[in-house]
Amino acid sequence: QVQLVESGGGLVQAGGSLRLSCAASGGTFSVYAMGWFRQAPGNEREFVAAISWDGSNTDYADSVKGRFTISRDNAKNTVYLQMNSLKPEDTAVYYCAAKKYGLGLYRLLLQYHYWGQGTQVTVSS
Repeated sequence: QVQLVESGGGLVQAGGSLRLSCAASGGTFSVYAMGWFRQAPGNEREFVAAISWDGSNTDYADSVKGRFTISRDNAKNTVYLQMNSLKPEDTAVYYCAAKKYGLGLYRLLLQYHYWGQGTQVTVSS
């Protein structure tokens, strides 16, 4: 079973940048497809970005396309989310998720097997 720990959240002004990291342990990281999701107060958890097991393919929600970049380093068992041009509506708790033996890209919460505890991102206007 894999454990996921997010870091890198914080408070940033609109237009600023943050890079989130998600460190995995307890499993073979390279066999997992990974995703980032977020949940704002009063809202459902929503898809942000996904990356294939080898990093060759990525997928983004329309709301973040062109501003966020997902990447992974299998040697470090870590997936990243670079967030640029942040907006107040990006404020949420951000979660990383792992799907075992995932060969594609996945947008649905139920497709993922493991979740981190989340990291808070707050964007001030």
